[in-house]
Amino acid sequence: MPASYIGALDQGTTSTRFIVFDRSGRIVSSAQKEYQQIYPQPGWVEHDPEEIWRCASDVIQEAMTMTARALRPQDLAAIGITNQRETTVVWQKKSGKPIYHAIVWQDTRVAATVAEFATHGGQGRYRAKTGLPLATYFSGLKLRWILENVASARAQAEAGDLLFGNIDTFLIWHLTGGPQGGVHITDVTNASRTQLMNLNTLQWDREILHDFDIPIQMLPKVVSSSELYGTANLPPIAGVPISGDLGDQQAALVGQACFKPGEAKNTYGTGCFMLMNTGNKPVLSNCGLLTTVAYKFGEQPASYALEGSIAITGALVQWLRDNLGLIEKSSDIEALARTVSDNGGVYFVPAFSGLYAPYWKDDARGVIAGLTRFINKGHIARAALEATAFQVREVVDAMASSDCNDSAIGLDLLRVDGGMVTNDLLMQFQSDMLAKPVLRPMVKETTALGAAYAAGLAVGFFQNTDELVANWAVDKRWEPTMDAQTRERLYHFWKKAVTRSFDWIESP
Repeated sequence: MPASYIGALDQGTTSTRFIVFDRSGRIVSSAQKEYQQIYPQPGWVEHDPEEIWRCASDVIQEAMTMTARALRPQDLAAIGITNQRETTVVWQKKSGKPIYHAIVWQDTRVAATVAEFATHGGQGRYRAKTGLPLATYFSGLKLRWILENVASARAQAEAGDLLFGNIDTFLIWHLTGGPQGGVHITDVTNASRTQLMNLNTLQWDREILHDFDIPIQMLPKVVSSSELYGTANLPPIAGVPISGDLGDQQAALVGQACFKPGEAKNTYGTGCFMLMNTGNKPVLSNCGLLTTVAYKFGEQPASYALEGSIAITGALVQWLRDNLGLIEKSSDIEALARTVSDNGGVYFVPAFSGLYAPYWKDDARGVIAGLTRFINKGHIARAALEATAFQVREVVDAMASSDCNDSAIGLDLLRVDGGMVTNDLLMQFQSDMLAKPVLRPMVKETTALGAAYAAGLAVGFFQNTDELVANWAVDKRWEPTMDAQTRERLYHFWKKAVTRSFDWIESP
């Protein structure tokens, strides 16, 4: 009997999930587990890779056994992997043991190195090749930091004893055998987030590797997002093909069925990430957007995207919960924000780890502007939600501007996903700020769904992308209701508040 389901391992910034979908994209089974966030010092963010692997094993076991009839490996046609991007892991080939914690995408420890490299050629030194500015965000300089700061790391790497990867590579290696023959690969979307891959050749760029002093032998093989990589040897899924691999934001683009140039999605998670499909040629931005690989299915040409990456959105709500105790659980933020009718003139710029798109300022830090005695915690909560929508507006403006890129494709509507899209107040304000409709799909787990789609295409579970487009359906639609004068007044003060966050960190 042919397999009825497709699986996806979704390894995010704060938790790991395994979700089983049927052919229509409906969730059959799901399990999720959070793991520890490690903050050794200000600006440093780490994860324990071994804890991540344990969480992955646990959620796979739970999801496969929690249904009324326990799922068997043969019930799954394939499994796709999606992951937090840019988070850097280095481990020993023989033992599988990491030589250091994973350095998370939010981590800013390489700021001085970024500045050093930018002195020759500026922040855009590698943009023509990689589509990325020099920034603390990407994997390459994090890997360089590990090689230079962990005892004997460089010697081991040059001897061929160490392996590097983003989290996708680490998980696929373990799932396919680990020290006993694990497959060491990454797909083009994850490779494009290292600042080590050439966008045109889709291979590691030896000139950049030389500049960063990174041994090529520790890098994974770059493959497509949808092909057979190997088979799982973990008991609950033993023998199931591993055949899909996409960075989380590209996976959401696929899950939202944005296969035509001009179609875009925005994911509201720990950070906020908007991707617009630009077709089969990379489009470089002059206004702080990233050029990245959107996906590559098998032997088909790669599709590219413009991306606006925002570091702190949902994480700001978590900060209000965990650091200030303003709310008990994240979902309480909407009710608290609704206790006031507007932001009271308060603007919250959450530049906790600098500003990403469209500014790319590592020296910015968070500010709350416009405080008066009138302000209460409801205004703070509302300003925190509005900060997300304002930041997304900045990215949309950059995408649509002919001064910023050659595509200058305007949005007709925005497809949204992620944990924050259940917040009606935020989604309505987002529609108001964009003056565009905002659409939430029926299946909200679009990141995992995109990985499942990529895996399913590789093994024939799905025939083509037309089948995936037919699966997409609207759950809720928000239309703009705010008048233009109010919209632009609010946005004006947001932009003013952003400038107050600039240049806070001073060079020694």
